[in-house]
Amino acid sequence: MAALLKELEDQALKLSPQERGELIHRLIVSLEGSPEDTPEAIAQAWNEEIARRVADMEAGRTQWVPADEVMTRIRAKIAAAKTAHAD
Repeated sequence: MAALLKELEDQALKLSPQERGELIHRLIVSLEGSPEDTPEAIAQAWNEEIARRVADMEAGRTQWVPADEVMTRIRAKIAAAKTAHAD
């Protein structure tokens, strides 16, 4: 199986960036299934979610966390995961 994966990878890397992107898309869809809605419906749902989140922020219903604190937390989680994986 490993040899087949290597051969597929070698062939995929010969594709143009656009073709590789299409291949990636097809592989992801094969794992997750096709979206249930149209791209327009998905975009509309995201627009509504963004508007809801902005309204929550403006109304004071959310707690803001400074970006540097978020990045510190993320880096700590990554370091912990690397340490756990190395064991």
